[in-house]
Amino acid sequence: MKQLLIDTMVFEVTPTMLAEAKAEHGRFLVSGVLQRADAKNQNGRVYPKNILEREVTKYIGREIKENRAYGELDHPESSVVELKNTSHIVRSVKWSGNDVVGTVEILNTPSGKILQEIIKAGCTVGISSRGMGSVKQIREDGTVAVENDFDLICWDFVSNPSTHGAFLTPTNEGLIKEGVSQKNNTYRYKKAQNIMRDIICEVGGYCECY
Repeated sequence: MKQLLIDTMVFEVTPTMLAEAKAEHGRFLVSGVLQRADAKNQNGRVYPKNILEREVTKYIGREIKENRAYGELDHPESSVVELKNTSHIVRSVKWSGNDVVGTVEILNTPSGKILQEIIKAGCTVGISSRGMGSVKQIREDGTVAVENDFDLICWDFVSNPSTHGAFLTPTNEGLIKEGVSQKNNTYRYKKAQNIMRDIICEVGGYCECY
């Protein structure tokens, strides 16, 4: 039976990328690894490369070509991308070994502005795929593989380190880092929450968040 499948990846943004992010006609562009094939993720799930290649090819020829490769800020419990919650659009995708690498434009929508401020403040944010499909167990340790009925929906940005295991963190090295400590994640998540609260309160003209 098909279910909603979520896979979160580390997505690094360097200070240099942040400085250049709005250099091209004021557009906020970031690039990095969106997803990895043939590797066990934080949820104990493996995406076979042949299946992911098929879905990425469809995504490039459909969503990206038609200029509608939207994503949301945080995962909804839905297989539909809601335009009112759109924070970004994927502009290009390519393969680098087993990695799906993409360039993402963070939009000036309400959710996009929140995401921009979180990233510029150096908070922890992750990139996460959303799709529908079924899985089958392939190892005794509970590891499962995505089956051939998988359909890629989009890539979302996520901001809850208690739920997702990989994050976007600005670093000088610009390298993918696994295993960020929970203490640092909790601090960054609270910092991100404060930024979102301040933006919402400023727009609304009042606040009951405190």
